[in-house]
Amino acid sequence: MENQTKVGQFILLGLNIDYELQYIIFVIFLLLYMATLIGNGAIVIVVLTEPHLHTPMYFFLGNLSYIDIFYSTVTVPKLLQGFLIDVQIISFNGCMVQLFFFYFLGSSEGILLGLMAYDRYVAICNPLRYTVIMRKMVCVLMAVVAWSIGFFHALMHVVTMAHLSFCGQNQIEHFVCDIKPLLKLACGNTHLNLMLLNVVTSFVAIGPFIFILFSYLYIITFLLFKVQSQSSLQKAFSTCGSHLTVVSLLYVPVLFNYMLPTMGTSSKRDAIITLIYSAITPVLNPLIYTLRNEQVKMAMKKMLVIRFSFTDEWKC
Repeated sequence: MENQTKVGQFILLGLNIDYELQYIIFVIFLLLYMATLIGNGAIVIVVLTEPHLHTPMYFFLGNLSYIDIFYSTVTVPKLLQGFLIDVQIISFNGCMVQLFFFYFLGSSEGILLGLMAYDRYVAICNPLRYTVIMRKMVCVLMAVVAWSIGFFHALMHVVTMAHLSFCGQNQIEHFVCDIKPLLKLACGNTHLNLMLLNVVTSFVAIGPFIFILFSYLYIITFLLFKVQSQSSLQKAFSTCGSHLTVVSLLYVPVLFNYMLPTMGTSSKRDAIITLIYSAITPVLNPLIYTLRNEQVKMAMKKMLVIRFSFTDEWKC
């Protein structure tokens, strides 16, 4: 007879890496996590402290860095813990909390990237009205909308998931509490959860992505046919190139993960794809924006010079 004991905790199976490689992988992801915190934290500080970076573009970039810091913090520490202990246990409530923040921050980031594409569209295609259209209150409202949609999207999944019955097996074939591996453990009717995952989550992911594609299609057309200055073209393509790279790093694995059949897919493959956009992409975003953006590089150099000057004066 099947065990119908209600599950009060789950066991995260992690990445199932060979024992000989666990400590090496642990060090690698620990360094990546530290680099994520330092890189994105530096961008947040620079955007807040440098007056000439108080523009819509860098306002959204600061929001993106905030999300990357918290997003990696939701997943990576638990991943690192799994390399050090044999059995990684997470309570039911802890799992729901992690699930909430995982989808809250992930959804907000996708929508935020769509808003950043709109900002570039207005700046390049309608520069004379840019300061009017992208005024401070409008930018704040857009950011609030992005965070709010992410919040309610995550809340929807957590509420419906918390009402499912989990009994018997409690081993999650993942390093994080994600919907797909959790649904495999549910012993109740998961039709509503699958519908929400396939319809709503797909819309939240694909909607901004399609908006970004159309925005850049219009931008590229505008640049090729209406902009004659070579320097203006280079500057526009450089700025857009950074954003498109970040979009690709997030959306390629996300779409690959959620657009494929929801159930019956390889859990190990899902875990590896999740690892890309939750642990690797956040550390690459600040590198992409600092290496390709002269204003950010100059602001960071200025901040370092001031920091070292203050340190030298204090030592004296």
